[in-house]
Amino acid sequence: QVQLVESGGGLVEAGGSLRLSCAASGSIFSIDAMDWYRQAPGKQRELVATINSGVSTNYADSVKGRFTISRDNAKNTVILQMNRLRSEDTGVYYCYAYVKLIGAPLSWYWGQGTQVTVSS
Repeated sequence: QVQLVESGGGLVEAGGSLRLSCAASGSIFSIDAMDWYRQAPGKQRELVATINSGVSTNYADSVKGRFTISRDNAKNTVILQMNRLRSEDTGVYYCYAYVKLIGAPLSWYWGQGTQVTVSS
């Protein structure tokens, strides 16, 4: 089964930057879409950014111009570069990937999440 492991979270001051990564491992045949979600305390999980199997990307309005999603297909990794962070960006960030495992059809998988805390 696939594992999605996020890294790069931490504590940062408002206006700073963080680079999150999510690396997929397992018996992977291919990865289609890869997304980033986040969940702030007391709030529902929300979609932050998406990238398809090519280069097409989409962003939540709240992060447009500040965040950039990209992927390294050779490493089965999706990146979220976060700049000019605000306190409202605080939350647990999760990757969510549409993965085809060897011998299995495409299916969606969640990572465990990484904490991002932006101090005001």
